[in-house]
Amino acid sequence: MASRQTLAERGYRNRLKRGGWVRCEVKVRRDDVELIRTVAAALRDPDRHATTRALLRDRLGAPRPRGFKELLASCPVDLDLDRPRDLGRDIEI
Repeated sequence: MASRQTLAERGYRNRLKRGGWVRCEVKVRRDDVELIRTVAAALRDPDRHATTRALLRDRLGAPRPRGFKELLASCPVDLDLDRPRDLGRDIEI
């Protein structure tokens, strides 16, 4: 049987999960701990969330998703992507 403390923690975590929150653990150098905590606090704050997120995405964001054609065009190997048009075969009826 679970203790009251365990039940309280489980309830708290379930409420966070329903609200869209996820716990994240990272490993950083000792000098960067306060910086990461500051960034996390800014992302949690509803007043600063949008601004902080936009700033981080502009500076550090992942490259924008590319389409398959753009990916093939950026390939360092010369690819011949042209192919003859096949209209089918002639059929006598």
